[in-house]
Amino acid sequence: MSPMLRLRQYLRQRRVLVITTLLCLPLVGQADDNAMRDALEAARNQQWERIDEAAISGHVLEGYVEYHRLRSRLPQAEPGQVLDFIERHRDSPLADWMRSQAIIRYGDAGRYGSLLAVADGTPSGTERECHYYTALYGSDPQAAAEGGRELWRVGHSQPSACDTLFNRLRASGEIDEFDIWERKMLAWERGETGLVSYLGRLLDSRWQDGRDAVERLQQRYADITRVPTCIGPECRGSGPLFVTAMRGFIRADTEAAMEAWRKIAPHLPIEEDDRHAIEEDLAFYSLVRDIDHNLGWVDEALPRIGTTRVLELRIRHALAHRDWRDVLRWVDHLPEDARDEGRWQYWKARAHEQLGDPERADVAYARAAQERSFFGFAAADRIDRPYSLNLDRSRFDDAFRDEVAGWPAVQRTEALLRIGEEGLANSEWLHAAATASPREVRALADYAERRGWHARLVQTTITAQLWDALDWRFPEAYREHFLRWGQQTGVDPYLLMGIARRESAYNPQALSPAGARGLMQLMPGTATLLSRQLGISDPGPHGVLDPELNIRLGSTYIRDMTDRYRGNRLAAAAAYNAGPGRVDRWLRDAPEEFDLFVESIPFRETRDYVQAVLSYRVIFESLANGGSSEGVSMLSDAEKTVRYDASLLARN
Repeated sequence: MSPMLRLRQYLRQRRVLVITTLLCLPLVGQADDNAMRDALEAARNQQWERIDEAAISGHVLEGYVEYHRLRSRLPQAEPGQVLDFIERHRDSPLADWMRSQAIIRYGDAGRYGSLLAVADGTPSGTERECHYYTALYGSDPQAAAEGGRELWRVGHSQPSACDTLFNRLRASGEIDEFDIWERKMLAWERGETGLVSYLGRLLDSRWQDGRDAVERLQQRYADITRVPTCIGPECRGSGPLFVTAMRGFIRADTEAAMEAWRKIAPHLPIEEDDRHAIEEDLAFYSLVRDIDHNLGWVDEALPRIGTTRVLELRIRHALAHRDWRDVLRWVDHLPEDARDEGRWQYWKARAHEQLGDPERADVAYARAAQERSFFGFAAADRIDRPYSLNLDRSRFDDAFRDEVAGWPAVQRTEALLRIGEEGLANSEWLHAAATASPREVRALADYAERRGWHARLVQTTITAQLWDALDWRFPEAYREHFLRWGQQTGVDPYLLMGIARRESAYNPQALSPAGARGLMQLMPGTATLLSRQLGISDPGPHGVLDPELNIRLGSTYIRDMTDRYRGNRLAAAAAYNAGPGRVDRWLRDAPEEFDLFVESIPFRETRDYVQAVLSYRVIFESLANGGSSEGVSMLSDAEKTVRYDASLLARN
């Protein structure tokens, strides 16, 4: 049976199951939903006279109105009332929200005893932490000082809620002049000039050499060889100054920074941690910028630097130069947990293979092939083994499913959706997923699947780390549209599914910080151009959120990319993320084999993206194949054997 026919059959079976299930779901509380919708709007605006108390009495969302009422009474409300509310709503995000609001309001009002009464350990969020440690200072000054110093050690201004705490810690000496200097260096690194100046004014004359050095180095990093090596009392300020200055210098001019470091390193009175931080940065940027004459120093320093990010770069450098012995050498230097990853076992196998040791190669390939990933699948192809999906499925009987439908968190989520509160519904649902037992969270995922809540289902699996629950992580979402427009455009529908899953996690309303929209994260300008190409109306920034139209436009763009790269889906996926101009350049300078091309992509985001999309397409096709990877291939034979260089471009 062809992949397309398998997908159609799978869709028919799943559609019957979903429809049958939904017909059995109860509808609760709809009679009072209009009153609750009005009451919640009035509560947000503190228009209590507009609330029909009788109409919302007993409604599953009554606590949301109560939350706004109690919140409006803070900080006058007593902690006992707050704790009573928290206890009654402990299975809802309302409890955490109320505790957070009480901590802020009590803290602002200086009601520190009340704050400690409602706090449940250290809260999250800088403003709340500052209030908490200020309140704690009287009863546990040591814990308050430790927490306060952590809040102090940042290179940006903190909220005004921290002022009282910081003033007390400075007055008591818990924050001393070295702490002030250290923060000044952090602020300099972040470019926070106002904070740099303010902190400098807090230091006495013993730090004048340091202040002068900062002024000089802000103008010219190369003067680092001409400033005093001993900064502050007992040279305690030297480490932070030279770490900060060298970081800036390394980023600005790595080669000149290396020359300066060779001159000053033997004479600096700094801690080993500071020296390590400078050398790690030097090694990293020497490799990123491919500065070959720094390579000897990098190789000498790497065993003592030993960080995974630099070792990975060194391995990628060896791969780019086909130095297979160095690949083995530096893979063996990785920390054990990183070394055992499928990616590095794969490259270890490739190195053994290239060096004429097929037995060791097969052992490493077999280890890599146990992993459900791009390199795990590539390793399986090398040794002709089926892909390891490690698929985990859960089954629940109808009686238990009926019980789940009546759980309070489920009922609240359904009610919030009925009254148009999508954001609150998501908060309710994910709070339930985060606090549920393993069996309960699987039951929630099962419920979300049956309700067709695709994005919420994916987020449930992420929250609960259900990494092997592939049916839920890669749900049947908009598949008919993917099938239709994949067929219309001649694009692999599983590739389209993989792209959408990576781009938006199946949230049709997804909006990126850059402005990309919808399931396939299209920029409005790209959508406009594609619409013209298809001869349809410009959907505008809101119309592009329509799932089918978004898939249609995204499929068209992928078709254009696959045409550009002679049908190659790997290159097309890279172009979807990074843009075709960049991929064209990478191909002109690329290695020839597919795996080396992927590893040579200079942007980590795009490297990860390509690997994710292609491994996702394997999962989608395998699920359509009943959960079996038999007959499924991540890449076609042509994609695995073609030269990944300029010859792949349709237009040279």
